[in-house]
Amino acid sequence: MRETWLKPNRRAILFGAVTPLLIAAAGLWLALRKTDSDSTAWHWSGVVLFLLGLACAGQLLLQFRRPRIAFENGMVLFYLRSGSPIGVPVDVVEAFFAGQGPAHLPVLAKQPQTANLMARMSQRQTEWATQPVKPALGNWADGYVTIRGAWCEPLTGETIRKLNRRLKEVKDAAAGEAK
Repeated sequence: MRETWLKPNRRAILFGAVTPLLIAAAGLWLALRKTDSDSTAWHWSGVVLFLLGLACAGQLLLQFRRPRIAFENGMVLFYLRSGSPIGVPVDVVEAFFAGQGPAHLPVLAKQPQTANLMARMSQRQTEWATQPVKPALGNWADGYVTIRGAWCEPLTGETIRKLNRRLKEVKDAAAGEAK
């Protein structure tokens, strides 16, 4: 069973769902409004807007179930792209630590700085040095994974200590099973 280690930024997801929900509400109003004239075009336009708004909001709200980092079957799962996560063997992940960088927010020309989470991969495992990821969510290059703090739960010292503690626990358990 998948164990969530780092959750997504729920506030950002909810904020992003506001516009599609407003579009769905406007569509529902158009679909249900009563007029003197027969306006089936407005009715069906409203139905389409309602369904599109709900579908977009639903897609966004599904992101609640998609962590940024999880653990399952000896693999650390990094959810930094669409589709399936990038599964890295737990022995390849060396540590998590705090970093800082641009937030990569879509509409801002001058990007504010945000706290980031860094994960260091083993230098001996060169196949994990670089992986394609969605730039808004992070970066994966030169054996370091950067997870943008704007798109995950708040990064505190305790969060990073918890990640490293859990990483050590699963590595120790794997080493104990290997003996």
